[in-house]
Amino acid sequence: MNKKGFTLIELMIVVAIIGILAAIAIPQFSAYRIKSFNTKAKTELKGAYTACQVYFSTESGATSCGIGGMQAQKFFNSNDVTIAINDPDMNNWTATAKHDAGNVTYTIDKNGKITP
Repeated sequence: MNKKGFTLIELMIVVAIIGILAAIAIPQFSAYRIKSFNTKAKTELKGAYTACQVYFSTESGATSCGIGGMQAQKFFNSNDVTIAINDPDMNNWTATAKHDAGNVTYTIDKNGKITP
């Protein structure tokens, strides 16, 4: 007889190989997602810093920059990134940012230095 097709053993081996590859790939994928969420928070924090620097330089007499100052410069952070202005004063300005699905909170100081 001339039968064509795969045997049960061959199919089981293919399923096992796919399972092994998935076991390796899924944790890596999760790690990459968290890393991208953290990068988004860091990028938006830098954008908030830049918006406040522009606000300080364009608004004469401005001594503090909070959320309103950033929005005046057309900066609006994403819904999934929380930015908090810790000290809005021009001489001591600091802010923090964290993505809802991320695992790092970033802080930026008045000189633009970001620390994890």
